[in-house]
Order: sequence, then C-alpha cells, then structure tokens
Amino acid sequence: MSYANSHIPTSAQQGVHEHLAARVRTHLANPFRKPIADVSRAARDHALAGWDGRAPLILDAGCGVGHSTIELARAFPEHWVIGVDQSEDRLQRRKPYPEALWPTNMVFVRANLVDFWRLLADDGVRLARHYILYPNPWPKIGHLGRRWPAHPVFPFIPRLGGLLECRSNWPVYIAEFALALELALGRPLKWEAFEAVRALTPFERKYRDSGQSLYRLRVDLDAAAKS
Repeated sequence: MSYANSHIPTSAQQGVHEHLAARVRTHLANPFRKPIADVSRAARDHALAGWDGRAPLILDAGCGVGHSTIELARAFPEHWVIGVDQSEDRLQRRKPYPEALWPTNMVFVRANLVDFWRLLADDGVRLARHYILYPNPWPKIGHLGRRWPAHPVFPFIPRLGGLLECRSNWPVYIAEFALALELALGRPLKWEAFEAVRALTPFERKYRDSGQSLYRLRVDLDAAAKS
C-alpha cells in the first residue's frame, strides 16, 4: 500500500445536515447532565499539574499520536500545551523525536473529551488556542450525532475561548462546525480551503500528499464574545 493514497470521505450527504441546526439549538437551550467520571477529573488534574497558572494554555483536542502537540509546544514555547486523546495506544505510539528532546512545556493526557471539555469550562479555564485537527468525520447521514457540532457537549467548546481552529479534509464537516458556532455566537463565520505547508498531524500530511484539498475554520472566540 502506497503512502499518499488517502481517500476523501464519501457520503450521500453533500451539504450541511438538515437536522443539525435543530440539534444545536436544543443543546444550547438545555443543560448537559451526563455524569463526569472520576478518572476524567484525575486526567484534568494531571493536565494542569505542570501549569504555573500564568502561561497561556493551548488544548490539542483529540491529539492522536501527539505529533501536533509536540509541534505546537515547539511553536509556542511560552505556552502550556495539553494534548488529549482517549486512546492510550495512540498516545504511546512513536513520536517524531525521542522523549529526551520533547519540549518541556507540554503534557499528554488520556481522557474522554466530552468530560474534559466540560471540566475545563466549569472550572473557568480560558484557552489561548484550541485545536481540533481532523476529527473522525463520521460521514454517513445517520452519523450526525457522532460529529462534534451535533454533540450535546458542543456548547462547552466556545465557552473555553481563545483562537479556535478546526481542520478537516471533508468540507461538509467544516461547514457544519461553522454553522454550529454561528448559532452559539450569534454571528456569521467564514471557513476556507488552505495549504498545509508544514503539516501538524500525520493525517494532514497524508491528505496533503494525496493531493486532497484541506479546509479549516479559525475563530477568535474572545473577540467574538466582545462583538
């Protein structure tokens, strides 16, 4: 199997799901009451244990094997960077540098993002930057509820503030993410195709080298809250 042979997600759904807006409005209007596991609270504590309380925070949500977390920590040495993924297997996979060369301003945490986002928001934590890079698009029409924009946890994401960036190789996903945020923020947003000159994740590199178009939504949530 060759390296640059990745396929674009295929789906009978060609645009924003017809039920997305209704779901987002429901989630915005109703509290999310799912109990938070004690293991998630421990993960939150671990993520913030090395933080001095002053350095700007970056969250790499769904960091996978962690290449992006390392790159972000190298790019923003004055920040505290948290890479979160629910898979211990992915977090343990080989990194682009030996551990001795990893930046010291970062931490990897195994956690369920549904719990982790809520814990940070409820604690009043504010992010400087928030990356959601190439989440599973769940492209089938019936998979809407598995996508982050349609999930009950979505209203907690804008509460964390900062510069939020979501990337995907499926434009429908980015369009849906933008619509969900528009409903949460009360203003229109723009998303775009972009070129990943320096790939942040292995998926991004593979998609780019396969000749695929890449898409992103970038929103300054702190500026949006003031407008």
